[in-house]
Amino acid sequence: MRRATHAHGAGESGLGKLIELHAVNSAGDVLITIALASTVFFSVPTDQARGRVALYLAVTMAPFVFLAPVIGPLLDRVPHGRRAAMASAMLARAVLALTMSGAVASGGLELYPAALGVLVASKAYGVVRSAVVPRLLPPRIALVKANSRVTLGGLLATGLAAPLGAGLHQLGPQWPLYGACVVFAFGTYLSFSLPPKVDSAKGEARARLTSPEHRSRRRGKRGRTRAPGLRTVGASVVHGLQANGALRMLSGFLTFFLAFLLRVHPLGGLGPAASLGVVAVAAGAGNALGTAMAALLRSRGPEKTIALVLSVTLGTTIVAAALFGAFLVVVVAAVAGISQALGKQSLDSLIQRDVPEEVRTSAFARSETLLQMCWVVGGAIGILLPLNGVVGMSVAAAFLALGAATAVRGLLTAARRGSPHPRVA
Repeated sequence: MRRATHAHGAGESGLGKLIELHAVNSAGDVLITIALASTVFFSVPTDQARGRVALYLAVTMAPFVFLAPVIGPLLDRVPHGRRAAMASAMLARAVLALTMSGAVASGGLELYPAALGVLVASKAYGVVRSAVVPRLLPPRIALVKANSRVTLGGLLATGLAAPLGAGLHQLGPQWPLYGACVVFAFGTYLSFSLPPKVDSAKGEARARLTSPEHRSRRRGKRGRTRAPGLRTVGASVVHGLQANGALRMLSGFLTFFLAFLLRVHPLGGLGPAASLGVVAVAAGAGNALGTAMAALLRSRGPEKTIALVLSVTLGTTIVAAALFGAFLVVVVAAVAGISQALGKQSLDSLIQRDVPEEVRTSAFARSETLLQMCWVVGGAIGILLPLNGVVGMSVAAAFLALGAATAVRGLLTAARRGSPHPRVA
């Protein structure tokens, strides 16, 4: 594994250590997910579970919608402390996992504020990690491939940690949280093993999502213009964000909607747990396949790739709404996994190509925060809908169609015109 993560110069640049850190992060997250799912979801009947998950959304996800926009700007202010920021996110989750272990068996209200803290710390780590990758690029690896490697490392760690978490749960509902505490404590140590250049902010500035006209009105008193915004580098990044936002909404929606739907209406011949397992495996395999495809594809034409995956996902969801059935549920989960992975890697490539180097790191942080908010919104829609497969797939097709209407044409137009800026490695 060390030879694989450190190949092609990743060991010398420090990218290999970041891949290993992200694997540890993913393993800890899945252990906490197993503990929370067993308490909030699996341990009670469907009606009660729906109420508990609604409470979970209200207490954790809703505040996160307001906190998420703050994460990026706050982290922009500590560019010299990225290793400390990632270590703090790891340490916070280690402490919170230990805190939740006392309440996980009863499912008391004190569980939910701690879960909110875990969610915020996890997303803060994700934002910083996205900002760090460009600093650790080996000369022979493009950014899209580097992100693919990091993501694949996390997916492999998730696959290994999931059965471990299930085994720990057999000892008691608190044991996966004990395991997560140990994993995140190790992650705290690994965060400081990253190269010192991670904390360098040389040549960087903060990116903004404001238009050039609005930005010009916000010049300082001395006439100095603030850092360029994402819209100043062409429409590709903005339309790529719109398309990926729709795909991320679908991911959050399917996570919650199918979790409840399959408890009430499991796949043919299978029980609820087995049905959820099949769909989860399909989504995970699709995500891994999409990530592997992104690593193999050249970074040319990312606009066309994003437009294609969004269109294919929309078509698949429409077919699932019209001919709803067990097979199509699995297909939608797999296609959503592939599309999300390919779309995100292509968006990373667009940011690398079109965003000036001095604001590229900040642009990654802002885009990641926006996509995480879209996942929260999609999850909220999933929990509020009635448990009807046709209705659910129709709603999913509707917001995907909205994303396609706002993004696909602009992406294809931008692809025909070509990049407005020369590629900066």
